[in-house]
Amino acid sequence: MLIAQLSDIHAAPDNDNLQRLHRALDWLLTLKPDLLVVSGDLTDGGWGAGYRAIDSALQRLACRSLILPGNADDKTMMCENLAAFAHRSAHDALHFHEQVDNVPVIGVDVTVTGESRGDIRPHLRWLEAALMAQPHAAMIFLHQHLFPSGIAPLDNAMCEGGEALAQLLARLPHPPLALCAGHVHRAMSATFAGIPAYLCGSICPANPLMLNTQHIPMASDPPALLIHELRGDNRVTHFVSL
Repeated sequence: MLIAQLSDIHAAPDNDNLQRLHRALDWLLTLKPDLLVVSGDLTDGGWGAGYRAIDSALQRLACRSLILPGNADDKTMMCENLAAFAHRSAHDALHFHEQVDNVPVIGVDVTVTGESRGDIRPHLRWLEAALMAQPHAAMIFLHQHLFPSGIAPLDNAMCEGGEALAQLLARLPHPPLALCAGHVHRAMSATFAGIPAYLCGSICPANPLMLNTQHIPMASDPPALLIHELRGDNRVTHFVSL
């Protein structure tokens, strides 16, 4: 099974990020993934027409799309303009929980209204129930990252509640296959509580690798995405730049 992950489109009337999205979708049309996950920050400024354009673009793929909000998203506009949220309320956490080829695919909406940071703590009870209901290990998606990226401005707005999440994961009979986020606008990998953790690169222009504020290299990365390949008990995550 192939799960494609896109993140951080940040479409706006004054940028070309919708065109960058179509470049990614052109590539995915050849790959033919079984599922697409979009892990947040679809538009800037609550751009309703942008949400509708993204919704139409995602329908180019034959597979289903599962979508999470990010800190830049307007949940009201998402619910009004995205087919995935046609019967959802902007007042609720926009989680998803699907079974795809016997693999649980879980998305946790960790956004905090009006803030850049995320917080998983209000959703741990929901997440634990979703995980405990499954006989197989899950793929978990969220927007804000759980491990420090080394880029200070973004690590000041990462997902809070990591320690409580680690305690939950330690209780599970089946640890997740991977924890997958976005938000940083750079592809990265690490471990979190002994579990592989990934940050998807962005469709929008990437952030520089600001590990040292005195030495910031230029960022010229193309649009990026992840492909999570699952074969039986094996998982390989592929980093793709377009």
